[in-house]
Amino acid sequence: MIKNTTPPPSKRRDVFDGVEPAVRERTKKMLMYFIIFAVVMLFAGFTSAYIVSNMGQYWVNIEPTSAFWVSNFLLILSSLSLWWALRSMRANHKQRALIALTITLISGIGFTVSQTEGWKALSEMGLGWTTTDHESGMEAYRWNSIESLLESDAVYGQDYTISRGGEPILYNASQDDFYATNDLLMVRPITRDVARTSNSGASYLWILIAVHILHLTFGFIYLVINGIRVVQGTIHSKDVVQLESLSIYWHFMGALWLYLFVFLFFLY
Repeated sequence: MIKNTTPPPSKRRDVFDGVEPAVRERTKKMLMYFIIFAVVMLFAGFTSAYIVSNMGQYWVNIEPTSAFWVSNFLLILSSLSLWWALRSMRANHKQRALIALTITLISGIGFTVSQTEGWKALSEMGLGWTTTDHESGMEAYRWNSIESLLESDAVYGQDYTISRGGEPILYNASQDDFYATNDLLMVRPITRDVARTSNSGASYLWILIAVHILHLTFGFIYLVINGIRVVQGTIHSKDVVQLESLSIYWHFMGALWLYLFVFLFFLY
């Protein structure tokens, strides 16, 4: 009888096997901080380009709907529950940590749903992305199209305002015309000029939103993976560096959205 001489498959080694725990922890955290730094520079570049491209233009300022405020609350809740999960894991309360991670996941999903509802509500009011037919027959996409705003139920001064140089321009609802800030008698309409030069950097705004959604997706994937690691015992009270890295990333993404929220709805 021929014996099988094939050696048994060796256990897959971690890249940090044999490395001191303190060094391993510092290295993984530094990798996460490097990723965060790269994301910060990316968004800084996009927001700067967005501001520069709209300098001297008419700016459409929109008011956030209630769905966005709900999403902010759920985002803060997800960060608090993740902090609770990390604290529970350090104290060797595995079940409590799993409950906290579940709350984080549910509130994160709720954040995504409320965000979708928020953008949908803006779109229904004529705010957000609109599609128009170009003369060439191709579809053109515009952010906060003035024509769509005037045709919608959005109320000027309540749902949105248009400003230039930080000063809101005047609007005559009966004539659907805009006037310069200093044209108090509303003699010379500037509606065509507003429609032609408002929010010319909308493509940058779409990039900001799309890139944030992409990084948020990575956060969800990382959250589920770490939940599985807690169940399997890979993450335990003596080794929570992976959960710490998740917390750093998740809190950062939350802070990033709050920055975008203020940037989009209150600053620019």
